[in-house]
Amino acid sequence: MNALQPSRPPLQPIQRRRVTPRPKRRLRQRSYQIMALEITAKIGVNLVISAVSVSALSQLLPYHWLQQDKLREIRTEVKLMEGRVDKLQADFSRSFDPRQAKSIMQEQGYRFDPNQRRIAFPKDATEEQSESSP
Repeated sequence: MNALQPSRPPLQPIQRRRVTPRPKRRLRQRSYQIMALEITAKIGVNLVISAVSVSALSQLLPYHWLQQDKLREIRTEVKLMEGRVDKLQADFSRSFDPRQAKSIMQEQGYRFDPNQRRIAFPKDATEEQSESSP
């Protein structure tokens, strides 16, 4: 067992190839290019969105102005109708007011209160007054 063993040459450490890291400069340049591409894409998308929004506004503004004009006309008509409705309501409430029933009957029909006396001017008296006035 203690036999001599053939001598081996001393083991030399196997030299591994060192992986040469990529130069950092290239990585930086590549990242700058990617960032520039992303920024360009973002700007392009924002420009497209802005163009679409401006186009939509240019189509909507005339419609909005037209609606505002119509609204102004309707408000004017409403004000006129409110005045007319107020007048009609006053007439309606007056028509059904029992205190004014006699005066309304006299206005609408030629009926008079039995206690009221009619005054009739003779034609001769009116002509005399008109001739003596000038």
